[in-house]
Amino acid sequence: MAVDPRQIVAGVLTVTMFVMLGNMITRDHFYPVDSDISIHSTSKQSLGNGPWMKGGESLKTCWTKPVPQADQSEGFVTFSLTNGPEYHVSQIADAVIVARYLRATLVIPDIRGSKPGDKRNFEDIYDVEHFVRSLDGVVKVATTQPAEVSARNLAVVKVPNRVSEEYIAENIEPVFTSKGNIRLATYFPSVNMKKTKEKSNIDSIACMSMFGTLELQPEVNEVVESMVERLRTLSAKSKGQFIAVDLRVDILEKKSCQGDSSLKSKSCYGPEEIGMFLRKIGFNKDTTLYLTQSRWDSSLDALKDLFPKTYTKESIMPIDKKAKFLDSESSELEKVIDFYMCSESDVFVPAISGLFYANVAGKRIASGKTQILVPADIPGSSAALTDYISHYVSKKNHFAYSCFC
Repeated sequence: MAVDPRQIVAGVLTVTMFVMLGNMITRDHFYPVDSDISIHSTSKQSLGNGPWMKGGESLKTCWTKPVPQADQSEGFVTFSLTNGPEYHVSQIADAVIVARYLRATLVIPDIRGSKPGDKRNFEDIYDVEHFVRSLDGVVKVATTQPAEVSARNLAVVKVPNRVSEEYIAENIEPVFTSKGNIRLATYFPSVNMKKTKEKSNIDSIACMSMFGTLELQPEVNEVVESMVERLRTLSAKSKGQFIAVDLRVDILEKKSCQGDSSLKSKSCYGPEEIGMFLRKIGFNKDTTLYLTQSRWDSSLDALKDLFPKTYTKESIMPIDKKAKFLDSESSELEKVIDFYMCSESDVFVPAISGLFYANVAGKRIASGKTQILVPADIPGSSAALTDYISHYVSKKNHFAYSCFC
């Protein structure tokens, strides 16, 4: 009896699918899975192929802008933005809180990369006018550092992220009173973006600083918008929707997320794991993925086999912008683009835990884009989308929920 070739192909595909599912690695969330999960400000809808959800409306601000201070000291608070945009929002908040408490003038920061000498002006990335305008009545802002304020008369003070008024009073104010001018160096004892139990005046200042001060300057914003538009054009089968995945090969290698699965920790997931995870919960091969990896790496091939429409910056950035934004020695502009691409995508998947994930989640919560999916393999082979919603959303425990209603 002749065998229909289509039956053979169907049989091979079926076996392959079961092999793929059988090889999935049992993983946990970045945080333990909670059985009591609900999705806020989102609902399922039929938008192309896959488990896409309708984004909620942008939330309204709950903070109260503080009243202007009557008397002002003559001192200055200076600082630098470092390590990328996920750190910038927190560093801005801490600096504004300190300057407000001390009644000092805040000097607009410069931006420094990881390499020695990698230094940019604030206006190279962010909108200066918006920054100054947003802080009007909160703190006095100087757009340039006064000539009388130099490294010689600046006392460097370490500031823990989410600084408290008690810490300022005990550790910073005495130095400021003695020296007159200080330079802040924010450090991050841990990733702490949890919602506060009780709101305070300092929370209102932190909310306004984190979510109301930083906007991209026009040229950088134009690059981000053009890349978003390019991905939406490539996503015709999912009605213009795409997924952004924070997946950077160098960091995965440092965290031992590549290679032998026995070395993998709960803090990160490799390319193939991400691909299998997305297929498991219902996204098909026509889904468009954006990766924060700047250039293609062979380790990403397994992911591209599952999702052929997988792109990095080099493949979708306008050609006339690559020299400035992609081919420069500094990676600062690349980090900024990634942060805002992950904030604008329809779905965000963090393959790496940390502050990038936490602060992108905050920006997305504020804008109603709460489809943040954390990869894991739930016991019992669950494929329910709700099992993978970030705890920041399912439990409403992100600091952003202290700022928006």
